[in-house]
Amino acid sequence: MKANKIRDGVYMLAAAHWERRLFDSLIPLPDGTSYNAYLVEGQEKTALIDTVDPMKADFLMGHLQDVKNIDYIISNHAEQDHSGCIPLMIEKYPDAKVIATPKAKPMLKDLLLIPEEKIIAVEDGETLSLGKRTLRFIHAPWVHWPETMLTYLEEDHILFPCDFLGSHLATSEMFVSDECVVYEAAKRYYAEIMMPFRTAIQKNLEKIKDLNIEIIAPSHGPAHNKPEFILKAYSEWVYGEPKNIAVIPYVSMHGSVKKMVEYLVEALAEKGVSVAPHDLTATDVGRLAMALVDAATVVIGTPAVLAGAHPAAVYAAYLANALRPKTKFISIVGSYSWGSKAIDQISGLLSGLRAEVIPPVFIKGFPKEADYRALDSLAENIAQKHRESNLK
Repeated sequence: MKANKIRDGVYMLAAAHWERRLFDSLIPLPDGTSYNAYLVEGQEKTALIDTVDPMKADFLMGHLQDVKNIDYIISNHAEQDHSGCIPLMIEKYPDAKVIATPKAKPMLKDLLLIPEEKIIAVEDGETLSLGKRTLRFIHAPWVHWPETMLTYLEEDHILFPCDFLGSHLATSEMFVSDECVVYEAAKRYYAEIMMPFRTAIQKNLEKIKDLNIEIIAPSHGPAHNKPEFILKAYSEWVYGEPKNIAVIPYVSMHGSVKKMVEYLVEALAEKGVSVAPHDLTATDVGRLAMALVDAATVVIGTPAVLAGAHPAAVYAAYLANALRPKTKFISIVGSYSWGSKAIDQISGLLSGLRAEVIPPVFIKGFPKEADYRALDSLAENIAQKHRESNLK
């Protein structure tokens, strides 16, 4: 078997996708990704936990070429990058049963046309004996789909959380070796995929906090043999207060907004606020999402286009609203020539953040002395709000 042995009878079947640069036709993958399935052998039964993306089906089949029998296929999550090879597994192991949550059962039928009689729905906390090894199934809805579950191997103290606690990172290593690299990849993964479900993640972190976990084996990226590293990071991202940071996603057509943003960046920095500007014509949206994880303030910068905001600024506002970061304050800066409804448009797109709106600075033409003074006032207002909130 071409696989990495985690413990005797427990194997990681990893398919690295080094060259993949876009996920779901949406999410940038600067470091590629991996799809990890896991084989668990008991004295009586054998289980395969998750599969891989169909694009890497040959890798999974190669891993399993010498495995004569699989009794159970555990589907922690119905999304195709994990469940997509279940039909191939059923074809190779026709007696295998698919284990999933009740909510996952109809999804697997709809997405993959798996016959209903092949699927066994398990309840939260239900266990399955493999003979001297026991799998416990922990329902974890909205991490990041409604049907998700985690699988815990009780005797070996291994948690298989599928997408939860993972990272989009192609690697040849089984366990984390460079925590800085993995922290960056895991934070990007959290920001892009998990952050909108932060309150649900809080509940699911509570569900696993009393488990004796020695290894966390996710379905993307390397496994964690020092689980406290990723658990501490998630605790900070999910529970921690936002930091003394202002993120400024902006776009400028003829230089006016760029000049405003450059001035605002300097004014905020002078007042002790960390600033992260993002030129929306060049930025990686994943890096913008990562910046939003910790930001107390978001300021959208846009020129007027056809009486509204620039489409790139509209997208940034939509993204911020969809990702639901812990942001406390929002504002807008921009420039117009003859009229604009950009303030109303952007404000409406950010309504889901439940953040306090700081009066925007929207000017006519290129910034003039009075406009710079207005930007000074905006910077002081933001800095004062941060001080009053005791942000670090």
